Amino acid sequence: MFFNLFGSKKNKAPAATSAGKVVAAGLTSIKDIVAPSFIEVDFNHLKIGDKYYRTLFVVGYPRFVSSNWLYPIITFDHPLYISMFIYPTQSKDILKDLKRKIAEMEATIESDMKAGKVVDPSTQVALDDALTLQAELAQGSERFFQFGLYVTIPADSLEELSQTTKEVDSSLSSLLIIAKQSTLEMEEGFKSTLPLFADRLKIWRNMDTTSLATTFPFSTASLTANEGVLYGVNEHDGSLVIFDRFSLENANSVILGKSGGGKSFLVKLEVLRLLMIGVDVIIIDPENEYREVAQTVGGEYISFSLSSEYKINPFDLNAVTPEPDELANKILNLHSLMRVVMGELTPSQDAMLDRCLVEVYRQKGITDDVETHKKQPPLLEDLYKVLLGLETPEGQELAQRLEKFIKGSASGVFNQQSNFDIKNKFTVFGVRDLEENLRPMAMYIILDYIWNSIRKDKKKRVLVVDEAWYLVKYKDSAEFLHSFAKRARKYQLGLTTITQDVEDFLNVEEGKAILTNSSLQILLKQSTAAVDKVSEIFNLTGGEKHFLLSGDVGEGLFFAGQSHVAIKIIASDEEYKLITQT
Repeated sequence: MFFNLFGSKKNKAPAATSAGKVVAAGLTSIKDIVAPSFIEVDFNHLKIGDKYYRTLFVVGYPRFVSSNWLYPIITFDHPLYISMFIYPTQSKDILKDLKRKIAEMEATIESDMKAGKVVDPSTQVALDDALTLQAELAQGSERFFQFGLYVTIPADSLEELSQTTKEVDSSLSSLLIIAKQSTLEMEEGFKSTLPLFADRLKIWRNMDTTSLATTFPFSTASLTANEGVLYGVNEHDGSLVIFDRFSLENANSVILGKSGGGKSFLVKLEVLRLLMIGVDVIIIDPENEYREVAQTVGGEYISFSLSSEYKINPFDLNAVTPEPDELANKILNLHSLMRVVMGELTPSQDAMLDRCLVEVYRQKGITDDVETHKKQPPLLEDLYKVLLGLETPEGQELAQRLEKFIKGSASGVFNQQSNFDIKNKFTVFGVRDLEENLRPMAMYIILDYIWNSIRKDKKKRVLVVDEAWYLVKYKDSAEFLHSFAKRARKYQLGLTTITQDVEDFLNVEEGKAILTNSSLQILLKQSTAAVDKVSEIFNLTGGEKHFLLSGDVGEGLFFAGQSHVAIKIIASDEEYKLITQT
């Protein structure tokens, strides 16, 4: 069946003159110009040009729906044309119909009871609902409406149309909503979803005010603020995602994505923009990815290796702004560090280590008195000597585990007094030149050193821990990183945790805890192995899951508090050149 959508071509007619007005022959209207050349109407689809269309109408709803229940359809990962028609009705007419319906249901229940039959539960539930609605309508707290919901699905082929129809129907069915195809009325269904305010299907469902309010699909979050940095473009509505992470309950963020998904590019871009608004940045860099950026913007790059001039003493105390239990906390941190260095410890070895750590500080004259914290702290070799001095098999064993860092191949890395301070607004700690098995220890010690530094001077800072899985794979360092994330807000610090080993990170309880303790979460392109775990934790829709699998580099989901949007990272030409020169 073929016909013109908006109008038919005019037949040529002879020119006529009436009252001085000339009507030209063969003129066409604007509708004729913009209308497609033809429409093919089948019993279950339309074809307009090269596009196929199919319209669904909703006939069944669940007894209860939550607010914004239409969100999975609004955010469906395929174009959809959705129309809602709302018709107010007179309450007195509805009350009359309700009274009659209530009488029918009461009579049915009474008849079943007299006959000794079990009362149909659906009839009893319907009666209860009708009585409640009758009371609310009589009180004026509710109004009554007729509601029509239609969805038209466009596609480039019949196969795509059938597949997408199944997916849309499945999404609606998951909400206990029943949709039907407008078979033999595809033209009317299509016109009902055009912006013409024309309800050609007229398939309605009665709804009260409260039920109707849940259908309103105000779900697209806008993350455009007056302050903060530009992260990218909101792919839902084309607005800019400008956000100040320090405006959230904490400034922590987590960036998850597969290798090559754009994580480092995003972090470098955010760092450059944070520096421009006066936020200090510190980065722990396991792969020397940030060296050139730091040098270009006048930052300081501190490289750790066996021959490096930079040293950090893990026994350092904060003598400038010490806490009352400064020494006790430091000893607890050293316990965790020593377990990373030495490996698993038995309870007796752990108790012995505790006594030795206290003794090491006592030998330097450092006690719980904060005034003594200004004295020079002990070194790792002092602990080594105390363990040897115990002259017990367990002490000898622990000393042997430390010997590599005192006399062996790793001597000098963590066994000297600290010889620098964080003074630059952009400081990068590089650990790539260390052996891979030494990197978790170095990252732990650097984190502890940074913790002491930020407590001396409170101001807005962001700490970036790249390849955080190095720390998370050890329970003690994972717990330390989690503790860091929880305490960061107190010192105006935002912790950014980045990892490409998403599955390993999320399989660890501390990794999940770091994630839930971060108000800002950015998911970039995911691998098929990790996307199910990510979907489970973030409760992603099918469309969002597909977006993370099929999105381009630099595309992802941006979660800020309760709001989240699909985002595309954008950079200026100058920023792009600066970042990619690395």
